[in-house]
Amino acid sequence: MMSGGASGGIRVCRISRFFRTPAHPPGNGPDYVNAVAQISTELSAEALLDRLHAIEASFARERTARWASRTVDLDLLFHGDRIAPDPETQRQWMDLPPDRQRIDTPDRLILPHPRLQDRPFVLIPLADILPDWVHPVTGQSVRQMVQRLPADEIAAICPL
Repeated sequence: MMSGGASGGIRVCRISRFFRTPAHPPGNGPDYVNAVAQISTELSAEALLDRLHAIEASFARERTARWASRTVDLDLLFHGDRIAPDPETQRQWMDLPPDRQRIDTPDRLILPHPRLQDRPFVLIPLADILPDWVHPVTGQSVRQMVQRLPADEIAAICPL
């Protein structure tokens, strides 16, 4: 997963189907289209996130408020098996109460994405291409994380 050109290029390996998903948090706007791509790169996680933010900016993405409607949202879900910055900090962000999630934002990259295991709009597309990927903190596969989701949240996600 981490191979690529010395120039820091990005090569797409696999892309999930596209899914219509309810806005997050619920009632926060129209439905979205979500997908997941597995890529190959030699970029560090930080450099890759910078590249993703530059792509968002090219699509007029503006970061005005946490979880506001947006033209595009590219998230770095994980970078190999890296836990960043460390397991304790990762756990603190994973366990952040919902009322604090809207307010608190990390001052550095947290990997894997601290909400990955909670979000059907991420897990369903991820299961499309990497069902056996194991979260390095929880020890659960994508398939197991999907099985823990409420049935009504899974049913709300429709392939296009």
